[in-house]
Amino acid sequence: MTRFFPLLLLKFDDPIGVNVTFSTTRRVEFRDTDAAGIVHFSAFFPMMEAAEHELLRTLGLSVMPKSVSQSGPSSSGETTDLNVTWPRVSASCQYLAAAHFEDLLKIEVVVKKIGDTSVQYGFTFLRDEQTVAEGLVTSVCCRLHRGRAVAAGEVNGDPSAGQDGCEGGVDGSGSIERSGNEVRLEKTPIPDEIRQLLTQYQ
Repeated sequence: MTRFFPLLLLKFDDPIGVNVTFSTTRRVEFRDTDAAGIVHFSAFFPMMEAAEHELLRTLGLSVMPKSVSQSGPSSSGETTDLNVTWPRVSASCQYLAAAHFEDLLKIEVVVKKIGDTSVQYGFTFLRDEQTVAEGLVTSVCCRLHRGRAVAAGEVNGDPSAGQDGCEGGVDGSGSIERSGNEVRLEKTPIPDEIRQLLTQYQ
């Protein structure tokens, strides 16, 4: 089982305030490597995804909402305004050095940009303080709504919105299904409370 060990690194190189960088570690597993024992380029993407999830958990957030509904009070009386999901619309990685089987990688994550509906994360992979790779991931804030199936790339009934909004569905038809009920993604502005939480790592 892969285990992540989160750390909060305080950098005092900012004369105005203190920058907080989220950090976690990942041991390179055999499945991450190619025949030469070098980490395959594709392995860095699930590492970035897992690190993003872990960062969100430190803020009390998740990439999956607890309920699939409109915002407002739920049946339990709790607000569902923060019940949003974060599909990715862009991911890239630059490789600067080789990482090998059983290397211990430190993954530093910062929030590089917070837009109206999207967040861009920056990732730095380090081995013994040597930078191995650097990546960028952009995630879009969306809500899950029960309703009709939508075409791939369509967001909230607008086919053009999917071009810079939420990614298509996972069932090949452009919709996401849960327990036989069709559920659609709707791009939404990032709630102010989440925005304030994310700025801790900016």
